Amino acid sequence: MPRPLWTGAISFGLVTIPIKIISATEDRSIRFHQVHLEDMGRVRTRKVCELDDEVVPQDEIGKGYELTKDQVVPVTDEELDEMPLPTAKAIEIVAFVDADSIDPIRISDSYFLAIDGQVAAKPYTLLRKALERSDKVAVAKFAWHGRERLGLLRVRENAIVLHSMRWPDEIRSPESLMPKAADLDDDEIERAVQLTDTLAMDDISSFRDQYRDALEELIEAKTEGKELPEPAEGEEREPGKVVDLMAALNASVKAAKEARGEPGGGATVHEIRPSRKTTAKKEIALAKKTAAKKTAASKKITARKPATKKRSAS
Repeated sequence: MPRPLWTGAISFGLVTIPIKIISATEDRSIRFHQVHLEDMGRVRTRKVCELDDEVVPQDEIGKGYELTKDQVVPVTDEELDEMPLPTAKAIEIVAFVDADSIDPIRISDSYFLAIDGQVAAKPYTLLRKALERSDKVAVAKFAWHGRERLGLLRVRENAIVLHSMRWPDEIRSPESLMPKAADLDDDEIERAVQLTDTLAMDDISSFRDQYRDALEELIEAKTEGKELPEPAEGEEREPGKVVDLMAALNASVKAAKEARGEPGGGATVHEIRPSRKTTAKKEIALAKKTAAKKTAASKKITARKPATKKRSAS
């Protein structure tokens, strides 16, 4: 069991559930040290005071809020801990809502909530079953790392999960990013829908980080003095290149079916204007070539023996 990140209680009306917060995810990225390439010595980051140009030890470093360029207000950890927040040591449930009403863009990190002592088993199970039976999720407030946060509680595999959420005013409006109106016909839209159906999956648990696999293979080869693996060929695209949209959609659907070994890979391509036949043929040929390269690269990476060496964090 990982080390608890926070201990407190869930406040559920007049019910109190002692809990511990456990991270629900782990970072599997391969990390590198910064080194001096001439002698491979570690390059360290030093914390230096900009006034006296001296290295400052950690016990002399604190927090300060800059009012003006010349005026900084110091704030101690003790002062932050003593702030009169009702959510200082409690996850206070404030509402129950439908899960579909929560915009995924607001959801941030995820944590499992574990009971803190056997006394919490019954109220914990009560809240879990109430969430399951009502088909709702709980919105809660809690204080953590020097600020009050908004959270979402839901059930996953008989455990209560806490998702930290952003406040409404922390979400930027995408209005300025919207493209200008574009003309699309129904055939193009229907073909795009067909592509989504072709690529539809019920389970994405089989996906894995192929970049990390390739990086592990690179490190293993360099460690054992072997020849470095050849780079996988990827598709090159010209930036800003205008393509025949319908031809690209037709070719994409066909390539996706062929990659899955599904019937219909040789389906009739949607007829396009004569002036674009040459472009359509080029797009289809390019899509076939790209699909073949991706399939070969995928098989090559899958067949590689994953390295189990040197995955330590920096």
